[in-house]
Amino acid sequence: MDNEFFLRLLLAGIMGVAIGLDREYRAKEAGYRTHFLVSLGSALFMIISQHGFEAVTGHQGIGLDPSRVASQVVTGIGFIGAGTIILQKRTVRGLTTAAGIWATSAIGLAIGAGMYWLGIVATILTLAGLELLGVVFSKVGMRNFLIEYVSENRDVLNTIPEKLKSRGCVIVSYRMSEQLCGGNVHYKVSVVVKAKKSVNENDLLMQLGAFKDVAISCIE
Repeated sequence: MDNEFFLRLLLAGIMGVAIGLDREYRAKEAGYRTHFLVSLGSALFMIISQHGFEAVTGHQGIGLDPSRVASQVVTGIGFIGAGTIILQKRTVRGLTTAAGIWATSAIGLAIGAGMYWLGIVATILTLAGLELLGVVFSKVGMRNFLIEYVSENRDVLNTIPEKLKSRGCVIVSYRMSEQLCGGNVHYKVSVVVKAKKSVNENDLLMQLGAFKDVAISCIE
C-alpha cells in the first residue's frame, strides 16, 4: 500500500510541475515550485483523509467523514490563490494564476484519491486552457493599457477619455495630478483603458496623434 501512496505523490508532483512550468515561462507570480507543492500537498491531504484514521475508525462510537480533510483543502487553497492576486497600476493581475493553483489542488486531490487518469486528463485540459485558448482566441478579448500624458491645458486633457471611448476603448481608471514645472502648473493624467487585443500601442498613439508627450504601455 505504501508503494501505491508513493506513486500517487510522485504523479501529483509531476502534474503540478507541468502546470507550473507554463506559469514560470509566462513569468507569473507562482511558478513550478508553488504548483508542485500545491499538487503534492493536496494529494497528501487526500491520502490522509482516506487512510490516515483507519486505526481508530473500528472503535465503537467513533465515526469519521473521510471527505472532511479534503474539503478543507478546497477552502484553504483560497489563501494561496489570494496571495497571487495583486493590484498593479490600478489593474488586477494574477487571477489566472490563482485559478491555476485552484485547479492544481483539485488535480492533486484526484490523484491522491487514486483517480490517476482523471488527474492526468485534468492536467492536459488545464494546460490547454492556459496556452491553446490564448492562441485560438488571440484576437478576442481585451488588453489593459496605461496611458500617461502631461499638459498645461486641463480642458484639453479632459477631452482625451471621450476620444478614447469614441474609438471603442473602455476607461478602467482616470487620475489627474498637478505638478509644478518652471513655476507653471502642469497637469499629469494617468488613464488605464481596456482595448481589443488587436489594438496595440501604435494604434492608440495614432488615435491620440494630436497630443504630445503621450506615453503608452501595455500592462496585460
